[in-house]
Amino acid sequence: MQHRIEGHSLPVLTVFLDPNESVVAETGELSWKSTNVSLSTTLGGGQNAGFLGAVKRSVAGGGLFMTEYTAEGGPGYVAFAAKVPGAIVEHVITPGRSVMVHRHGFLCGQQGISVGLGFQRSLGAGIFGGDGFRLQQVSGQGSFFALLGGHVVSNVLAPGEQIDVHPGHVGMFEDSVDFGISMLPGIRNKLFGGDGFFVARLTGPGRVWLQTLTVPGLAHALAPYLGAETTTATAEGGLLGAAAAGIFRKIMQ
Repeated sequence: MQHRIEGHSLPVLTVFLDPNESVVAETGELSWKSTNVSLSTTLGGGQNAGFLGAVKRSVAGGGLFMTEYTAEGGPGYVAFAAKVPGAIVEHVITPGRSVMVHRHGFLCGQQGISVGLGFQRSLGAGIFGGDGFRLQQVSGQGSFFALLGGHVVSNVLAPGEQIDVHPGHVGMFEDSVDFGISMLPGIRNKLFGGDGFFVARLTGPGRVWLQTLTVPGLAHALAPYLGAETTTATAEGGLLGAAAAGIFRKIMQ
C-alpha cells in the first residue's frame, strides 16, 4: 500500500491501492476516490470483527461502523482530508505491540489493524467539559495513519524518563510508555491556575507524539469571535433590511 501526504496546516492523505487491496477507515472520513474503489460499511472492518469489537471501538471514541475501501478491476486510490488543522502521522504496528492514540486520532489503516479502547478515566467537569479522557488502542499488524492536532512534537523517552503533559496534548505513544494521571500540586494551581486539576505523566521507554492543538481548545478560542460576528451580522442585516425597505417605499411613492 503506497500513500502520499500533501499540505501543511490542513493535510490530505491519499492511499494508492493495488487491485483487490483494501484500507479501513472510520465512517464519514472519505474525501474523494477513484471510481473503481468500492465501499463496504460494516460493524467490523480489518481486525475489528463482531459487535463486541464495534462497541469497544465506539467507547474509545470511534463509531460503531467502519468503512472498507477496496480497489476493484485495477489499481485505485482513496483520499482522506483533515477536518481540523494538524498533521497526519504514519506508524507501523508489529505483532504483539500497540500504540495509544487520542480518542479521535485514528484515520485509516490496513486490514490487519485493530482499533479498541485502550484507556478511559473520568476527570470531572474541570477538564474536557466532564467528557472524561479516553485513548484508542491500535494493535494488530500493518500500517495505520493518525490525525494529530496542530504541530506534532515527537520525543523518545529513555527508560525511567518522565514528562507531564496536559491530557489534551497527548496525541499518541507506544505501548512501552507507562501512562498515568496525576493531580497538579497546590490548592492555588487547582482553583486559579486555569490548567485543570490533572496532568498526564508519561514514563519511558518509548516514543511519544504530542499535539499542540486540541479541538476543545480551538472551540474555546473561536467562541468569543463567533458570538460577536453572529451578533454583528444580525445587527447589520437588520440595518440593511431597514434601509432597503425605505428605498423601496420611496421608489413606489
